[in-house]
Amino acid sequence: MKKTILILGFILMVITSCEKDDYCLKNPVTPNLVLRFYDDSNKETLKKVDELYVWAAGKDSLFSGVKTDSIYIPLNTTETETIYYFSNGTSVDTFTISYTPKEEYVSRSCGYKMVFQEIIFTSNTSWIQNFTPTTLTTIATDNAAHVQIYH
Repeated sequence: MKKTILILGFILMVITSCEKDDYCLKNPVTPNLVLRFYDDSNKETLKKVDELYVWAAGKDSLFSGVKTDSIYIPLNTTETETIYYFSNGTSVDTFTISYTPKEEYVSRSCGYKMVFQEIIFTSNTSWIQNFTPTTLTTIATDNAAHVQIYH
């Protein structure tokens, strides 16, 4: 009788001590900045950069000699500004992104992700003729282009 009560007590303790599994079903990844390159003479037409080199100040290259019409680049979550250098193989543009990083709670299982607010873009525009927009309210996802660059 004592064994039966002891076994039932142990089973009851095991069953009641289990916690609900908590899986992260959302993707709490901090978004990248998405840029698309367009033809400066025909602003609706995508235009590949033949030899695109992209690197951040003091960092290794993210893109080296690629031929592409769009890129995504990370922003520094511990700073309020990230400086990138874009080269088309002949000249270099400095592209500066200023912003306010903010942690956003996703869920208990997913934790936090960073979003960027009050974004301001500036460039010295040598081979890049123009870009739009010059400001953004927020970057919370990276499933669409944030900036259009005309060259």
